[in-house]
Amino acid sequence: MDLNLSGRTAVVTGASRGIGLATVRTLIGEGMRVVGVARRVTPELEGSGAVAVAADLRSGTHAAAAMSEALTELGGVDVLVNNAGSAADPTSFLETDEAHWQEIFDLNLFGAIRASQAALPSLIERRGSIVNVSSINARVPAAAPAAYSASKAALTALSKSLAEEFGAQGVRVNTVSPGPIRTPLWDGPDSFGARAATAGGVEQADFVAGIPDLLGVTIGRFGEPEEVASLIAFLVSDLAANITGADVIVDGGTVKGL
Repeated sequence: MDLNLSGRTAVVTGASRGIGLATVRTLIGEGMRVVGVARRVTPELEGSGAVAVAADLRSGTHAAAAMSEALTELGGVDVLVNNAGSAADPTSFLETDEAHWQEIFDLNLFGAIRASQAALPSLIERRGSIVNVSSINARVPAAAPAAYSASKAALTALSKSLAEEFGAQGVRVNTVSPGPIRTPLWDGPDSFGARAATAGGVEQADFVAGIPDLLGVTIGRFGEPEEVASLIAFLVSDLAANITGADVIVDGGTVKGL
């Protein structure tokens, strides 16, 4: 299926690994010119074919500079994928101080706000599209981490508001909400998976292997970053021209409610 994205431009945040990197590669594979924004530019991002821009979107100054560089490089933006986010942390509510709440919201919510505000004039001119990467935690908040779940719920609500405000100007805004996806979030040595396994007193490999059963994933496995990236590519294409304000769950059947 031809998504007719060839020659269009995109900015993807959180592009150094996982879903962000997979999205960069998928959009480039569809013929798009892509700027990948990340706090740390990895060899994988550098080798992807994207223009790599180092920026910490928790800083308004960094975010503005990164988007200015992207707009200059691309000559305008057709697509913005707000994927940058701070990983969940298995910390109880009473152990989560205000600084941690601020850090989570600064990246998971305000990073998307900053990037969107910078990109929207170009998106309006080009009748473009935004996809915000949220989480099923926005719909099914876990007991811990509360800050992560709350920030993702706010991001999902933001998407709906932007879709309403800018729809008449030709800009579509949608959300994708992944469930457990096989990324370094689970497998890395200093990851959420590692910390959660330590907190539970089990080996990380055993903990991660048991996640699909623990969360009730219907298909019985982790999702893959490329599966989320394919959904994002569809949503930003003209094939999805009648889809805006939607929150599309990609979780292998984890969320059971209607």
